[in-house]
Amino acid sequence: MALDLETRDGRILLRLRVRPKAKQARIVGEHGGALKIQVKDPPEKGRANEGVVRLLSTVLGIAAREIELVSGHASQDKRVAISGMDETTLRSKLET
Repeated sequence: MALDLETRDGRILLRLRVRPKAKQARIVGEHGGALKIQVKDPPEKGRANEGVVRLLSTVLGIAAREIELVSGHASQDKRVAISGMDETTLRSKLET
C-alpha cells in the first residue's frame, strides 16, 4: 500500500478514509494515500470513532490507548496518531 505516513514526536500519523455502518469492520485498502477502512458502528455520538480505534488496535496488536484520533472527529477523513510502533512494523501489519 502506498500510504502517506508522517512521523512526529515519536508517533506515526496515519490518514484514514472511514465508512461507518458497514456489514463488517475491516481494512479495505488504500484511498489517495489514506488507509480505507469500514466499521460497523454508526456515526453517532463518537461510536464510529470508537470502532476505528478498536479495529486498528486489533489489526496492529496494540492497546487502544496507543491510538489517538487527532482530527476528523465528525468526518469520513480522519487522522490518527499511533505510538509504540515504527513505520516499518506498521506497514507490515497493515499489509497482512
